[in-house]
Amino acid sequence: MAPLWLSTDNAVVSSRVVRDELRGAVYRVDVGFLVGLLKERDWPGDALPLMGDAVLVAAGGRRHELGRAARRCVMELRDRDWEGDAELAIQIESAVGGGAAPLLRSLRVDLEELSGVLEGDPVMGGGRIDLQTGEVWPESAVQYAAETGDDQVEEEAEMGLWLRVHCEGSRAGYRDMELFIETLTDGRIADRLARSIQGRGAFRRFKDALADWPDLLDRWYGFTDDRHRGRARAWLAAEGYTPAHRLREL
Repeated sequence: MAPLWLSTDNAVVSSRVVRDELRGAVYRVDVGFLVGLLKERDWPGDALPLMGDAVLVAAGGRRHELGRAARRCVMELRDRDWEGDAELAIQIESAVGGGAAPLLRSLRVDLEELSGVLEGDPVMGGGRIDLQTGEVWPESAVQYAAETGDDQVEEEAEMGLWLRVHCEGSRAGYRDMELFIETLTDGRIADRLARSIQGRGAFRRFKDALADWPDLLDRWYGFTDDRHRGRARAWLAAEGYTPAHRLREL
């Protein structure tokens, strides 16, 4: 089956649907599909880290076919140079045999789940990562385990089997909105969005305003997904870990 963004009805396929298709193929470890799309000339927009993950997953089974795609992905990551891009580029080079392995421990963690804890509501207090399974636990789940008499979490934490995740709040997410607005060429839209992020409730007003331009809203979802995944990847590297693919049910 051809990727959705290469279909004849390409104009009616939203970039969010395309990213979901790509994300699903990565999580399913659909190596044949991923190798096929990586060989295509046209890659989906607003999905560079997911394409990097596609290289990493596909390299596990058909590394010899991915040299050109891997080089392209690494070049685009280094040219863009967002937070987490350099770490992903190094991981790709190592996976396809073009570079030294990063001096980081591999951890099967879901970057989206980690990002949700890392940049969630500070009131919730961050969370932890199980270093044996890579499972991400919000602090509310840790507290619930303690309240129900499950002492295993604390015992394993004392043994160094858990990695604490401190919530860093929404400052980086707010900066994402500012940067996204700077990419817009329509001054009228940019001015309206700039006004929407002033004061309390900025995130909600920003999304409400973007709803008037569905294509821009799709672009925003891809933009912010990329930046969240990149920050989670960079945070892991600073803690001494590199993310390995973790299969999950969709």
